[in-house]
Amino acid sequence: MYIKSLELKDFRNYESLNLNLKKGVNIFYGNNAQGKTNILEAAYMCLTSKSNRTAFDKEIIRKGAEDAHVKLILMKDEVPVRIDLHLKNSKKKGMAINTVPIKKIAELLGVGNVVFFTPNDLDIIKNGPIERRKFIDNELSQLDKIYLYNLVSYQKVLSERNKLLKDPRIEHDKSLVDTLDIWDEQLVKYGTEVIKIRESFVNELNDIVYNIHKNLTSGKENISISYEKNVTEEAFKNKLSYDRRKDLYVKSTSCGPHKDDLCIKEGDMDLRKFGSRGQMRTAALSLKFAEIEFIKRKINDTPILMLDDVLSELDSERQKKLLENISNLQTIITCTGLDEFIENRINIENIFKVENGNVTEIGNGGQNGQQSE
Repeated sequence: MYIKSLELKDFRNYESLNLNLKKGVNIFYGNNAQGKTNILEAAYMCLTSKSNRTAFDKEIIRKGAEDAHVKLILMKDEVPVRIDLHLKNSKKKGMAINTVPIKKIAELLGVGNVVFFTPNDLDIIKNGPIERRKFIDNELSQLDKIYLYNLVSYQKVLSERNKLLKDPRIEHDKSLVDTLDIWDEQLVKYGTEVIKIRESFVNELNDIVYNIHKNLTSGKENISISYEKNVTEEAFKNKLSYDRRKDLYVKSTSCGPHKDDLCIKEGDMDLRKFGSRGQMRTAALSLKFAEIEFIKRKINDTPILMLDDVLSELDSERQKKLLENISNLQTIITCTGLDEFIENRINIENIFKVENGNVTEIGNGGQNGQQSE
């Protein structure tokens, strides 16, 4: 699959923008704060419904405008799929697939598959478990509607349970305690499904990432990933009951898959605690490559890869390894210059220069990353 075209109206710093993209490597280059990342954000929102930068749609609408529109044409098996996004200042966003409005986000997820890679992802190993859970949840939500349903349901129940735990009346009102029992049942129901699917995903990803990491390190390192459960499916119900007194004291739910983590080891060493910065970043690259391969296996197609100023954060060897792995899928890259692509002799399909919200198509990169006149 690949994005054929993208149209923006009153999105971030773009009053109007029409882009035609190619199947291979598409590069948007220019100085910082010119609008390169906004283009990736618009495409990402069309494919996932959410921004990778903000939770507030009104921040995305161009200053002075009432709303913003994005239209994306996605090619799947050479059949076009149109996705429309309408952002409003005071109302919920609207979305449509092939001009038919959709009511639930689940209808959109899976239409297209995207892997988004930012400099922050390079720190996924050293950052806290929230980022690693997000890595798991983002991927599974694109591929598994059952997982998405259970995850969203779990998060809603968790929010209601925590709200009830904060209610000062709960210590004296039996009806509120009975309500807490109901939330516990629902939390276990959805939480156990989340745990099962996550564990299966991580096990499969572990099989993929091993060879990828071995190649990235020229056979010097052996990586493994495992799912670190806060509580097992079987013990979840009893643990909730056992922890209730503590939960009432801290006014928060202390056990469940919202506390899970992804363990990454090189041999017997836990990279989260003892890995060098270089080891952590190589492991992060391995995870991203494994994510791409996992999607390929599940959908029998290639996902769209978006790289937001990632190359500037990598040394030359890791840049080379990354660029070697993007040859067979559509890749949309933002960067400040073209030197890395020329030095690594990367075949560029299209180059765009971005300057103060103006995008100029320079042309076909041709062989060896050489820019056409």
